[in-house]
Amino acid sequence: MFFAKQTIQNACGTQALLSVLLNKDNEIDVGSQLREFKDFTAALPAEFKGEALSNSQLIRDVHNSFSKSSPFVDETEMPTEDGDAYHFIAYTSINNILYELDGLHSAPISHGFSTAEEFADKVVQVLQRRIARYPAHEIRFNLLAMVKDLRVKAHEIGDQEMLSREEQKRSAWRFENALRRHNFLGFTGELLKEIASAKLKENPDAYGNWLESARQDTIQNPEV
Repeated sequence: MFFAKQTIQNACGTQALLSVLLNKDNEIDVGSQLREFKDFTAALPAEFKGEALSNSQLIRDVHNSFSKSSPFVDETEMPTEDGDAYHFIAYTSINNILYELDGLHSAPISHGFSTAEEFADKVVQVLQRRIARYPAHEIRFNLLAMVKDLRVKAHEIGDQEMLSREEQKRSAWRFENALRRHNFLGFTGELLKEIASAKLKENPDAYGNWLESARQDTIQNPEV
């Protein structure tokens, strides 16, 4: 079994995905680089596996390719008692045992017998027990499933409509991710300067009137 301790901040999502993926390498082709990584770390304790994850250039590059650009937020800052801390945990069936793989724990947690076919039903029960520990009004939970690429399924069944739909989704994802990585602060600053300059050239009152109009619009439509 592959299990690694989480040794760096803000990487729990990536680590949860890898915790599932590297324990399913007998079922799917994870590629030569991840296969070599798993073989290299096989004899290491969980803490050293976590260090190896954080030092892997491949994993770091892929993880960072989905990170957001922010000139103000320090994403290495530890969460405080007053702040919200979010964390991803992996659940998967390994050798007919349902395991919880949480990098903040010292070892995997067994939730009992579960075949691959029973996994979907049994993991729901585990998740419901976990959610029940929180106040009834708490709704900030996020559930992600690692599934087979639907483009592969579309090819197998010859469904061109599904294939086209999946390709369009991935094109949109690439565009959204490119926007998330880009820092628009400089562009926004230059745009505002050009607008202000144009308003001042109109007449001395145009700039002030424009700001007042924007302020009134904000008051009337605070959610826009």
